[in-house]
Amino acid sequence: MDCCRHVNPFRACSVLRGLGYLMLAFVAAIVAVSYYAVVVYTWGPLLLGGGGAAAGAAAVLLAFHLLLAMIIWCYLMVVFTDPGAVPENWRHTSEEDDIDVNSRIISDNWDATYPASDGQSAQRYCSRCQNGKPPRCHHCSVCNRCVLKMDHHCVWVVNCVGARNYKYFLLFLVYTFIETVLDILVLLPNFIEFFRDESKRSSSPGDIAILFLAFVLNLAFALSLVCFIGMHTSLVTRNTTSIEVHEQRNSVSWKYDLGWRKNLEQVFFTAFCTLIISLVFGTKRLLWFLPLYSTEDLHNISALHGLEFPTRSDAVV
Repeated sequence: MDCCRHVNPFRACSVLRGLGYLMLAFVAAIVAVSYYAVVVYTWGPLLLGGGGAAAGAAAVLLAFHLLLAMIIWCYLMVVFTDPGAVPENWRHTSEEDDIDVNSRIISDNWDATYPASDGQSAQRYCSRCQNGKPPRCHHCSVCNRCVLKMDHHCVWVVNCVGARNYKYFLLFLVYTFIETVLDILVLLPNFIEFFRDESKRSSSPGDIAILFLAFVLNLAFALSLVCFIGMHTSLVTRNTTSIEVHEQRNSVSWKYDLGWRKNLEQVFFTAFCTLIISLVFGTKRLLWFLPLYSTEDLHNISALHGLEFPTRSDAVV
């Protein structure tokens, strides 16, 4: 019984670290297959052939490469951006210096709090990191550290998705979905033609296999991304995370839900205050769709720091 009591089931999650690197190779393979099917096999020859079809091929290839560039940009930002680490010996600003945080050690991975004597929420503490836990912070068993405003650990990017790379993750999902839909539409005529007329199967078996594989993979990813994007859209507009959804079951109202407009700004708001951008775009919000933040945003928006978050005054727990 004692042995079973001390078994840590989260040690099995360490396998996900190695799996993540395989996922990186898998993503690169999918991109390569789609690129060959769309650019080399189907639309590239139409562009080189000239004529009336060249204009349409140019538009398709331009859209394909722009979306691909955005996908790669967003993906690299998710992979290489630290989602947010807790500063060493962190304590909440409202805590007194003589608080004995060790008396509040918790052993689980969830965002739990212990009530203080005055009815307020006491500071949370991570026994694994031996450090305080800011609001909305959770311990990741795969990364073996606490992550600020952690949403989940994503094996596809070999990284946690948290306060400082959540925007990049969402943009990666959106641009990937648009790209997969584009690939489906531009490959569909060739896909239908392959099954309709056997006399037109002049391509090599290898090219046909790549076309078939690219179409099926893009279709599968598009369908799965619809559900995933829908879920995260709901989370963003309610200013919550995948983990916090489980914590809201006993809450009458979510204290971090400031309304969908302000909730979106905590994730996507970017403000490059340059005259050229203001004149060209007319509004700073158009920069929501780029995987970056300005220095001004990082300095002024507390939610991006992942340590403190604005709350509703009328929230009832």
